[in-house]
Amino acid sequence: MASLGREQYVEVVIGKERYALKIYDIHEIIKMQPVTEIPNSKPHVKGVINLRGKIVPIVSLRHRFGLPEEPYTKSTRIVVVNHADEMVGIVVDRVNRVVTFSDIQPPPERVGSVHGSYFSGIGTTDDGLVSILKLDQILSE
Repeated sequence: MASLGREQYVEVVIGKERYALKIYDIHEIIKMQPVTEIPNSKPHVKGVINLRGKIVPIVSLRHRFGLPEEPYTKSTRIVVVNHADEMVGIVVDRVNRVVTFSDIQPPPERVGSVHGSYFSGIGTTDDGLVSILKLDQILSE
């Protein structure tokens, strides 16, 4: 898969793991706010928020990856992404920085306890490896 030019990514943290989202998939990053729960929704869907008049579903990556939910902190953020012509919010523990990768390798079958289909690759930075998230897989199931 080698290097994909100099695409930019936003590095986010969930637990102790670092993940990256393509910067052009991100609509905006906002502070955590109250989420209105929706009865009978999928377990990883936390609910919805009203973002300047638009209703945006909120997804927990912690739940999606089989991690226990943690109390929200001052660092908790909602990364609002564009997915299938809609906006979806993803709850992350922290947003780190914008990165470009010197090298991107194909993902393994499994990354820890998470299925490899959630990742488009593993990027290399000066600080180590970062898993690049595949939004289609994470948000469509």
